[in-house]
Amino acid sequence: GAISYSLMLYFDFSGYSDMAIGLAQMFGFTFEKNFDYPYMSASVSEFWRRWHISLGSWFRDYVYIPMGGNRVSRGRWIFNILTVWMLTGLWHGASWNFVFWGGYYALLLMAEKMFWLKTLKKHPLLGRVYTLMAVMLGWALFYFEDMTALGAFLLRLFTPAASSGMDLILGYLPILAVAALASTPLVKQAVSAREETALMRYG
Repeated sequence: GAISYSLMLYFDFSGYSDMAIGLAQMFGFTFEKNFDYPYMSASVSEFWRRWHISLGSWFRDYVYIPMGGNRVSRGRWIFNILTVWMLTGLWHGASWNFVFWGGYYALLLMAEKMFWLKTLKKHPLLGRVYTLMAVMLGWALFYFEDMTALGAFLLRLFTPAASSGMDLILGYLPILAVAALASTPLVKQAVSAREETALMRYG
């Protein structure tokens, strides 16, 4: 469920962002890309530079930097991060789950900056696994407005159950595999390589 919801959010949001970019080009406007394969990120910090780039840039330029950004004391920087991410959570909706979601990412980003970002940069595979797990857990906070339902979901997620759900996973494995592949740059790279080969062959 967490994997499927993560993929659904990406394709839904990235898809209509691409539609908006394409429609704008039809009218002579150029918009920057809004998603840059975020699920390939090796840290949560990198993930938020690749996901919903327009929103992240707006909060950076109009909230975080005017407050002093990271060019301030450690205590002020912590306050800045918490403020920006609480506002980011409330931007998505006036519900406790969005407040928790914003606080969750504020804590993760502070922990990365202060403790383990250098380690993640040295071990990108570890970083990608950690980031995917952290982001999928974050989407659970994002999805459940009912805290009781969220608690039940997290309990099922981290404790053994009579039914593992493998039958559902196996049933949807082909579409999950295609979706996972499409969320990486591999397809784009393959198409570009084929176009370059054809150009070299036929001029």
